[in-house]
Amino acid sequence: MSLELFLLFLLSWFRVDFARAINGTEILPGCQPKCGNVTVPYPFGIGAKCSIDTWANINCNTTFNPPKPFIGDYEVVQFSQTEVRIKNFVAVSCYNQSGNLTDQVFASMSLVGTPYTFSSTKNIVTVLGCDTMVLTRGSNTLNYSSGCISICDTKENVIDGTCSGIGCCETSIPKGLQEFYALVGTIYYHTKVWSFDSCGYAFLGEQNMYSFKVSDFTNSSHLTDIPLVLNYAVGNQTCKQAKQNSTAFACKDNSYCYDSVDHTGYLCSCNEGYEGNPYLKQGCQDVNECNNNPCKEICTNTQGGYACSCPDDSYGDGTKNGTGCTKRNKKIPLIQLTLGFGFGFLFLLVGGSWLYLSIKKRKLIQLKEKFFQKNGGLLLKQQMSSHEGGVESTKIFTAEELKLATNNYDNRRILGQGGSGTVYKGILPDLRMVAIKKSKIVDESQLGQFINEVVILTQINHRNVVKLLGCCLETEVPLLVYEFVSHGTLSHHLRKTSGGMSSLSWKDRLRIGAETAGALSYLHSAASIPIIHRDVKSANILLDDNDTAKVADFGASRLNPLDETQISTLVQGTMGYLDPEYFHTGQLTEKSDVYSFGVVLAELLTGEKPLCFERSIEQRNLATHFIVSMKENRLFELLEAGIVNEGKTEQVHAVAELAKRCLNSKAKKDLQ
Repeated sequence: MSLELFLLFLLSWFRVDFARAINGTEILPGCQPKCGNVTVPYPFGIGAKCSIDTWANINCNTTFNPPKPFIGDYEVVQFSQTEVRIKNFVAVSCYNQSGNLTDQVFASMSLVGTPYTFSSTKNIVTVLGCDTMVLTRGSNTLNYSSGCISICDTKENVIDGTCSGIGCCETSIPKGLQEFYALVGTIYYHTKVWSFDSCGYAFLGEQNMYSFKVSDFTNSSHLTDIPLVLNYAVGNQTCKQAKQNSTAFACKDNSYCYDSVDHTGYLCSCNEGYEGNPYLKQGCQDVNECNNNPCKEICTNTQGGYACSCPDDSYGDGTKNGTGCTKRNKKIPLIQLTLGFGFGFLFLLVGGSWLYLSIKKRKLIQLKEKFFQKNGGLLLKQQMSSHEGGVESTKIFTAEELKLATNNYDNRRILGQGGSGTVYKGILPDLRMVAIKKSKIVDESQLGQFINEVVILTQINHRNVVKLLGCCLETEVPLLVYEFVSHGTLSHHLRKTSGGMSSLSWKDRLRIGAETAGALSYLHSAASIPIIHRDVKSANILLDDNDTAKVADFGASRLNPLDETQISTLVQGTMGYLDPEYFHTGQLTEKSDVYSFGVVLAELLTGEKPLCFERSIEQRNLATHFIVSMKENRLFELLEAGIVNEGKTEQVHAVAELAKRCLNSKAKKDLQ
């Protein structure tokens, strides 16, 4: 072979090998590896046939310097094998000193028609401003609405680094969300805080990537730098379905498939002992574990692992932390050595397993005892022993009992989920069905008050109040056990249409309204210690098989001491049901529940949602629209058609007047 041919062969071999080194683990051969400063790994790609599908095609916009990658209209700042980070959109509303709107930007993002979803575990909605009210909407399998209110009086009240409702607030989003809209509103049009805060802001971005500062009120340009995390899935099938078509199956050699939890489809990952890109052929390469191994003498790298061994003149498991390698003693018969080693290993295995299980069991018992004491178990037992016969219905459930009742908290047992936690359906050993509420977080400083509330609430025995049966304190977060109400919520029945109207008759609505009023009156005045519910709404009024109303969800309730008539509190409750006086005074009284009950009465009369952005601005808030219609003698234009046809005029007027009184913020309110 001539020198020229040899050099040409060597150069060709080097170019092929170099291309494999660059492309073999990240992109397809011949495809562009980067757009500007951003690496674009497969299954994404720049240009034709460089991505796994059209949804993963990346537009590298070269009008920027350096170029920037885009998915649709969204600029990408980072790719990975499980998620994508894009630049966020900030919603803004600004006002002048007279309270007139000078600038408004809506945050509107849609991923519908793609396999992308907004990550519910890595993103959070953040709101800035001292007179800012933000409403968010979106859709996944169901539509969702949420909100957040941030208020403060002076700049000195706002503390850097905190985001708990004073100058800054946060709220989460549900799983599987593909559409997100944010509208920034205000209460006083920033006229009271204009000197230091003339605008309100809201954005959806990655958690822990933003730290609130008071200076952000006037310098917000960096908010768009907070990335927004998107999850994605390959294809529109489960792993089981996709594996049936080996040609189209995306997971390649030495990788495994797992189903996406956010969207129909699946993802791929390299097997243990391998690393690289699972979507490319031979993309998952074996990791040479022998570079850093626990072997005493000889280490042999294997596919996906390694093996330790000893030289021929030694015996042992070959590991540093095991028996190592021991030189053979030729005077000891081989059979004796084998039997001795075998019995010794068996003894160590059995003894070690027994010791491990014993230690694990002891740690589990100690952990349960730790949680029990931390969650106020000793205080509850003390309360039970100090009230002779007063808390005989309070039952302390064990963690094992509730785990068995919920089939190890099977997702199929979930009755509902919200910002405060998840409710499971449980079946006790005596075949009683119960509802088990598992909260997300607990305020340890309020555990004493929590125990007192459990003691009081378990004594409540009213036919129209959901019974609290007991609690479990052996878990990290206390679990509450309620009676099970089987027929859904009042909200569900008001929206469930048959020929365009609710299935509830006028007679049923009258009775449900009366039963709800009786339950709230009992909580406010007849209970041993008055209780304020704080989140009265149709979704918290459950119906049993006979459509009997039962007031539920005391997750936001507070006991009202007999010597206190008002409680100062953070903003809680549900938009559309909140008493306007609550925002002005920051004080909580029974009037808050009465106002919310007035909204429920308006729902019973009209069948409408308390807050609906599909209605005109004048009709958007049901309470306001209802009061205006009453004043203008247009009540019957607002009523549901079935009520007009079925209800007696004097009864309808009486209920409407009662609803109007409840919604009157200046009137003295009670439910007696």
